[in-house]
Amino acid sequence: MHYVEGFVLAVPTANKDIFRDHAAAAAPLFREFGATRVVECWGDDVPAGKVNDFVGAVQAKADETVVFSWLEYPDKTTRDAAQERMGSDERMAAMGDMPFDGMRMIFAGFVPYVEIGPGGATGYVDGFILPVPDGNKDAYFTMAREASAVFLDHGAARFVECWGDDVPDGKITDYRRAAHAKEGETVVFSWIEWPSKAIRDNGMKAVMEDERMKMSHENMPFDGMRMIFGGFQPIVDA
Repeated sequence: MHYVEGFVLAVPTANKDIFRDHAAAAAPLFREFGATRVVECWGDDVPAGKVNDFVGAVQAKADETVVFSWLEYPDKTTRDAAQERMGSDERMAAMGDMPFDGMRMIFAGFVPYVEIGPGGATGYVDGFILPVPDGNKDAYFTMAREASAVFLDHGAARFVECWGDDVPDGKITDYRRAAHAKEGETVVFSWIEWPSKAIRDNGMKAVMEDERMKMSHENMPFDGMRMIFGGFQPIVDA
């Protein structure tokens, strides 16, 4: 994997099955266009934040659920070509209207800088969005690599951190607004894959208690108060 397109969207909770069927039908087309993996995850443990959160990121309503998803590509060139084909392929148009408000969907292209772990069947995903000062890029990924070892020691299957590369402004919302990013900051899109929710719950508890994760807020290379996080159940993984 050398390029990622990440998405966050709000789907009417009553449309879960319709959304899953729509996403599953689109996945083979994405694969044909060059994606090596298509993952759609349904919000399960999505807490409210003091500053920002996933719900606010996509202005989700009370009867909507947040979806965290991504496409993996071998490179940016393949992703760019795939975007063009998606917009012109008649089969995409024939799928009909999307079962969610596309105007509130946020999407962007990201470059993976950390990808560690054997992967395998994914039973649960922790997703993250956060702003990092450009000058702290190296320090952030150094910290991420160190943290990845802790997560894998406590049951995680894969740990991925991606730096914003093609992050467009949206008419209603976008990644920069979601993360309250300031001038001179770049949005990071990341996730942790777990074999199951039970392993994730036990693993997260162990990670938080691990001495290797003890770091003061003043020493973190980003503002933790603006980090968005949540737990998600994969409903499509192609």
